[in-house]
Amino acid sequence: MKSSKSFYQNIFHAKKSNFDELALNLFQYQANRNSIYKRFIENIGIQVSEVIEVEQIPFLPISFFKTQEVKCGDWEAQAVFESSGTTGATSSKHFVKDLDFYLLNCLEIFSRFYGAPDQYHFLALLPSYLERTSSSLVYMADYFIKQSGSRFSGFYLNDYERLVKNIGKIKDGKKVVLLGVSFALLDLAEKYQPDLSGVIVMETGGMKGRRAEMIRDDLHDVLKKGFNIEQVHSEYGMTELLSQAYSTHNGIFKCPPWMKIILRDVNDPFDLNVKRTSGGINVIDLANIDTCAFIETQDMGKVSQTGEFEVIGRFDNSDIRGCNLMVY
Repeated sequence: MKSSKSFYQNIFHAKKSNFDELALNLFQYQANRNSIYKRFIENIGIQVSEVIEVEQIPFLPISFFKTQEVKCGDWEAQAVFESSGTTGATSSKHFVKDLDFYLLNCLEIFSRFYGAPDQYHFLALLPSYLERTSSSLVYMADYFIKQSGSRFSGFYLNDYERLVKNIGKIKDGKKVVLLGVSFALLDLAEKYQPDLSGVIVMETGGMKGRRAEMIRDDLHDVLKKGFNIEQVHSEYGMTELLSQAYSTHNGIFKCPPWMKIILRDVNDPFDLNVKRTSGGINVIDLANIDTCAFIETQDMGKVSQTGEFEVIGRFDNSDIRGCNLMVY
């Protein structure tokens, strides 16, 4: 039986050619060490020893994070990430064994897509997330803000005027990332219409009940016109995962090498087909070493032959995920 340490050492060496091997090894580890996952596997009648292909791996419904401590072994969490959800909804909780690893993972992913954070100014508009101290997104944004070393980087809450003024003061040639929840970005675009050409505007989804839900394309159109930008970037992440996917345009997301989307049949959650192009989104996040790397989400999506994906909706009667409350 491999130790969790060996998985930590291998995570950033994942690539297309060895992904399946890493995933199957991690499955064997978690199927034995994670009591919740183990019972789930037993209850659906899967024999762990017979799982020899990735599409045979059972995916844990994301709802388990609402009611159970999903952990491999017995340890005290350094942090507990909690979803925002909607009023009255039960929050998901992700128990994090190693917070430094989470932040290192975030850094590694961002660097692969965008470059080192110290080449950017990070300005965050995440008012609803800052109301909680348990948001994984706030942990990540705060880390990037510190890594940037910029006096302009920071959380701006609802201080739109200071945000716009500070963006105008940035003249050092470094790029600017404006990371924001959807309703705050809309407020900024409609009230101030600042010229943000050259700024990377990255929405994380989320109206939080502050505004009516919008189709993603309509949201992006409003932001592009309001900010005078050609593209809106997006981040796909959730409380139950440690990794993120990023989109540079049109809501088309790319995963880091240790994260993969597999689609399930909309009527049969156990019908996985790596060649399926649309269906329910299952996520393999190899960074979820100490919890569960195989998550059945309530998102619906499409996957291209190159592994890029887009979110096209949610299953009926499912809770709206806190990190992305848009209707597609």
